[in-house]
Amino acid sequence: MFIETETTPNPATLKFLPGRQVMPSGTRDFATPEEAEASPLAQALFDTGEVTGVFFGGDFVSVTAASASEWPTLKPQVVAVLLDHFVSEAPLFAGPQGNGIAVPPEVAESDIGDDEGTEDIVVQIKDLIETRVRPAVASDGGDIRYRGFRDGVVFLAMQGACSGCPSSTATLKHGIEGLLKHYVPEVKEVRAA
Repeated sequence: MFIETETTPNPATLKFLPGRQVMPSGTRDFATPEEAEASPLAQALFDTGEVTGVFFGGDFVSVTAASASEWPTLKPQVVAVLLDHFVSEAPLFAGPQGNGIAVPPEVAESDIGDDEGTEDIVVQIKDLIETRVRPAVASDGGDIRYRGFRDGVVFLAMQGACSGCPSSTATLKHGIEGLLKHYVPEVKEVRAA
């Protein structure tokens, strides 16, 4: 088995491609070692002591290194953990679904919600995010989550390599905001949530 790596716009994050499916649907972001306890793979990556974030995409794993870590030293450790996991065909998640891949429920604590009467607008926004934005963000090792639409403002959360990326603000403000304003005139602004 060969695991390819790709750089991302976030210099602290590398994208690892195992050449097989990681998540059958959806994505999963692990920002703390406590969150990583849901996945033996994420936990093993955090256990290196040099990882501050793990993100599972459809066919990739993005790993964010701690600020004091150097990728030339960390990369072989991450590749070894990934190889051990995929070669042994270990489950991606622990618990009752441990013998198969399952997506734990997404925490919706940070959802802002939508203004009443904006259902049609929200459908348009979500469709544009799904078809135009998400594929581009995934190619950079991340994902984007819709959090709400209030008073003309679309609230989005960046995940994976895109979370904390120096260019994520520019992506939100110049790329995504411009796209949404063009197709959905009711959108006045896009903010990180």
